[in-house]
Amino acid sequence: MRKLFIVALCLSAASPRLAAAEQPGGVTRNPVIWADVPDMAILRDGDTYYMSSTTMHMSPGVPIMKSHDLVDWKLVGYAYDTLDDADALNVENGQSAYGAGSWASSLRKHDGVYYVTTFSGTTRKNYVYTTDDIEHGPWKKQSFEPMLHDHSLFFDDGRAYMIYGGGDIRLVELKADLSGVKPGGVDQVIVRDAGAVAGGRRGLPAEGSQMVKHDGRYYLFNITWPRGDMRTQIVHRADQLTGPYEGRVVLHDQGVAQGTIVDTPDGDWYAFIFQDHGAVGRTPWLVPVRWEDGWPVHGVDGKAPRVLDLPADPDGLAGPDGLSGIVASDDFERAAGDRPLPLAWQWNHNPVNELWSLDQRPGWLRLTTGRVDQTLVQTRNTLTQRTFGPACSATVKLDASGLRDGDVAGLGLLQRQYGYVGVQNDGGQLAVVAVAAERYQPSEQARTPIDQPVVYLRAECDFRDREGGPGWVDRGGFAYSLDGQEWKSIGDPLPMAYTLPHFMGYRFALFSLSTNTPGGHADFDDFTISDQLRAGE
Repeated sequence: MRKLFIVALCLSAASPRLAAAEQPGGVTRNPVIWADVPDMAILRDGDTYYMSSTTMHMSPGVPIMKSHDLVDWKLVGYAYDTLDDADALNVENGQSAYGAGSWASSLRKHDGVYYVTTFSGTTRKNYVYTTDDIEHGPWKKQSFEPMLHDHSLFFDDGRAYMIYGGGDIRLVELKADLSGVKPGGVDQVIVRDAGAVAGGRRGLPAEGSQMVKHDGRYYLFNITWPRGDMRTQIVHRADQLTGPYEGRVVLHDQGVAQGTIVDTPDGDWYAFIFQDHGAVGRTPWLVPVRWEDGWPVHGVDGKAPRVLDLPADPDGLAGPDGLSGIVASDDFERAAGDRPLPLAWQWNHNPVNELWSLDQRPGWLRLTTGRVDQTLVQTRNTLTQRTFGPACSATVKLDASGLRDGDVAGLGLLQRQYGYVGVQNDGGQLAVVAVAAERYQPSEQARTPIDQPVVYLRAECDFRDREGGPGWVDRGGFAYSLDGQEWKSIGDPLPMAYTLPHFMGYRFALFSLSTNTPGGHADFDDFTISDQLRAGE
């Protein structure tokens, strides 16, 4: 008999508060965001903090988040709607940008202007976005070559620079308008073989540069990963931007590394860095910092603490309004003046805007197929948002009456080793199907014919891998219901793995694909997320 997975979920009429980084005492617990928010760059602007992060192939991209306490983070926007127009970013001609797109960003404010910079291995360009209003935009875009890997924008004495590279860390001066590298400007290695300060055999060269100036000194933060060891945070300091630099390890614990430091208005300091946290992705940690002999000393007794003496996030990941949260339920009802989609939603690549709609059937999201595809990862206009820990579920209502022969639409858990539950039209007969790509090739696990077009679908993630003991892996599961009340598990548990080809934590995904004739559509309603699980069938 097929092993059934616990997928039933307790849902209330209103979306429940989604706790994050919290324990019963009401204090903050690391990770402060138990979701995929990697490569953070952070800026304090008065008593407000802003953070940018990496979402690579997703559109819109380079999310901008806001906080007043370094714990409670909300989305306020994105630096761009689409990065560029390219086959890989459009999922065309057999290409895709999974694991690519735009990578680590930099976030600065200079002379009243906000700057977000990033780079792309897909287009081989650097991108500079500027605005006077970081929360509302608009953002002005310019780009230039050559691509500067893991760069950090830095202003000093009226001049603009980028610090970048892997292994050898370089400093290059930019033109005053940031339109490119300045001819004849500073261009030199400032730290050679930066990872050498971590000792051990060479593994991942030092990268992820972030520069901070404090008390007249320059502090360059990087990650390195000695072979056979763990991700390690290092720092180099100098009295001049051009060096010479001396370095040391600042944190070697639990693989928590890559990021920078920031001060509070009260003069306290924290490191905002992240940890590889299994299939949920790369999760931000907040680590206290103190200064000793001119060096930033990270952690408590050299360790990144699990518990911080800070109040917990009062609203959780979903936020108080359900619109600005890092994750969000969505009933797809829109009033005049509302955003088309809550900020938590991102398309898997550049969307085809004429093939999705909230107006063709008000109160529903309609996804229309525009071409023939065979797998979920090939499909355009897949609408996604983060999964989150320690456990989470999503439920959605699907009307499959618009599917054509060969179409399948549903709710997926998107990564290279993906899975989904959906409805397929096979010669006019509808069926609920479960598909998994455990070895990167999709395989149908279960099929149940149905005689109605409206079904309810559910996907579940259990990320308690670090508490599960030896042999435990992150797991996903799927279920369906014909009435929204009685649920049935379908398919096997999905072993979830974080893979480098996608370089991203698992995503909830709403999709519609055609394997035969394009032009069919699927309608979705009442997408509801929760962190509450219960025993099921």
